[in-house]
Amino acid sequence: MSAAAIAPPRCLRCHLVVALLVVAVAASFLYLGMPLGRLLEAGAWRDMLAFLGGFFPPEHAPGYLARVAVAALETLAISLLGTLLAAVAGAMLALPAAGRFGDGGRTVARFVLNALRSVPELVWASLMVLAAGLGPFAGTLALALHTSGVLGRLYAEALENAPPAAEASLVGAGSGAVAAFCYGTLPQVSAQWLAYALYRWEMNIRMAAILGFVGAGGLGAMLYYELSLFNEGRASTVIIAMLLLSALVDGVSQRLRADRPGRPL
Repeated sequence: MSAAAIAPPRCLRCHLVVALLVVAVAASFLYLGMPLGRLLEAGAWRDMLAFLGGFFPPEHAPGYLARVAVAALETLAISLLGTLLAAVAGAMLALPAAGRFGDGGRTVARFVLNALRSVPELVWASLMVLAAGLGPFAGTLALALHTSGVLGRLYAEALENAPPAAEASLVGAGSGAVAAFCYGTLPQVSAQWLAYALYRWEMNIRMAAILGFVGAGGLGAMLYYELSLFNEGRASTVIIAMLLLSALVDGVSQRLRADRPGRPL
């Protein structure tokens, strides 16, 4: 059999999609007027290196490092409390969203979850700063509201995909609805719920550091302050603290997920 006979047929739709993507990208560059060609100029690279050089050496005075440590703890607390509140609220909304209280409750709960997660954290933070004032409380509420929508949707899907046999058996044996859910369905989804919550905590620690730009406290507020005063060395120290805090939370989260029941170390 010749090579032409066994060659796969060309996908005209695939070629059309690729061509449309190329045209869309080119049109986007033209519409935005992005001068990417200037990046190839020698002066541009010199200016970028000079800009980056302003961030070195980082500020390492003991007094300033102590302030950064306090802000890092504040950022960690914002992310932890925000994720915890979201996990509780998401679990409460997941039950009606999974259809356990009828079609009406399912529709209302899914609308609430869609509304919560459709608003970005920075927008929630701006609203919460107006409602609750500057500080970590606004950042905690912003993370909790957005993450509740995300976790609630994930929790509801886990409930819908859980095998119903165990809960049905308990109900058939005379168990109450609450007990049947707690002993039949909840153990099947608890590990997945925990994994979702830990993953969102990893994301929220980064977002908590950014929310300070709108007055929500933590490392983000320090970074915004230092950059507004062109204190590049101090800003570099804050950025390093953000990176170390993210790496720490990532490691702790991965360890907790590995240690949960049913998973090897």
